[in-house]
Amino acid sequence: MRVLVIGSGGREHALVWKLSQSKRVKDIYASPGNGGISDLAQIVDIDNKDLHGIVEFVKRESIDLTIVGPEDPLTAGIVDLFRENGLRVFGPSKDASRLEGSKVFAKEFMQEEKIPTADFKVFNDYNQAREYLKEQQFPKVIKADGLCGGKGVFVVESLAEAEDALAKIMDQKIFDTAGDTIIIEECLFGEEASIIAISDGDNIVPLASSQDHKQVYEGDRGPNTGGMGAYSPAPIAEGEIFDKIISDVLRPTILGMKRRGTPFKGVLYAGIMIVDGKPYVLEFNVRFGDPETQAILPRMDVDIVDLLEASIDGRLSGFNMKWKGKSSVSVVLASSGYPSSYEKNKEISGLEDAAAINDVFVFHAGTVKKEDFGGIKYFTAGGRVLNVTALGDNIREAKERAYRAAELISFENIYYRGDISDKALKEEV
Repeated sequence: MRVLVIGSGGREHALVWKLSQSKRVKDIYASPGNGGISDLAQIVDIDNKDLHGIVEFVKRESIDLTIVGPEDPLTAGIVDLFRENGLRVFGPSKDASRLEGSKVFAKEFMQEEKIPTADFKVFNDYNQAREYLKEQQFPKVIKADGLCGGKGVFVVESLAEAEDALAKIMDQKIFDTAGDTIIIEECLFGEEASIIAISDGDNIVPLASSQDHKQVYEGDRGPNTGGMGAYSPAPIAEGEIFDKIISDVLRPTILGMKRRGTPFKGVLYAGIMIVDGKPYVLEFNVRFGDPETQAILPRMDVDIVDLLEASIDGRLSGFNMKWKGKSSVSVVLASSGYPSSYEKNKEISGLEDAAAINDVFVFHAGTVKKEDFGGIKYFTAGGRVLNVTALGDNIREAKERAYRAAELISFENIYYRGDISDKALKEEV
């Protein structure tokens, strides 16, 4: 089997790594890939926005299966285009991808399907939103409607902060047209968890629970990022609460989408806030989470190709999902300054030493590989540079192993949080 993975981040490296373990996979391609992915896959230099170019490549190279990593191609309709051309692709249609592509659509969908979520109001007029905020008690959450790379959510503690966020989104247009419409919603207080499931349009197979760390600084302080680390499982979302998320959130979502004539096939990601033992949906994503995927896939004990093809073919009912009896912790090594401005092209050292530790996996995110007379070297090429993931018999052991490996890696202006998984340690016996 020949497989193409679309994307260039740590999530895609983890997917390529998992595919490389499949006995069914002969050749792996990645578009556009990164430095680490290039060690396992053949890099294809096609822009992710060039959907027709990707289709032509898949036809020309007789690719058997394409896996779409990031949200942009999905919301642009790449799956629909593949299906029109009779090509096998894993992911939801353009219409189904609205669950992530439009926060307004997702909130109104949840309201109609009685899926628990925070109370909200929608605005497409700056002045009306500003007047509404003057009457509110804080904190509040302000969200841009469209895709913003995980950075379009502002938790505001005062009217001044709210007006600043509003100005950035609707007046200064920092997210371009993604901020033409906004949501102002109730701020929920609890603990977050990420629940990801694979759907075939009728059935779901839930993956292991996990928890992301969005804020850039320790103690969940500072601006939101694409994610600074993750761990799995998340004790806060295990047992009865996990079952409740499946019954009250994921299944109603799949049924509701089918009822609308837009069946959901692919990855359904629910960002959950657990408040007094009840799950509320913060957001939906329609693809594997990043960095949750980097924590989850090393625990998966099935051939991922079997799982994804069962989704495509509507055969998920009764799928025998298996997990290793291990916990995992994944730490993002970032460029200092992220998620704002940061420098690139810094040489990375210590990768081989870190990967030599048993049960440690280093997934590349923002890297580039260069070859010269001195051999192969890797350099930084993004804000989130690497994901250092480790397995352990429990979260504590996985954390210790992950940070021991992280300390062996260096590049100029390296930064990472030191508290990834600490919330789980409070729960873990």
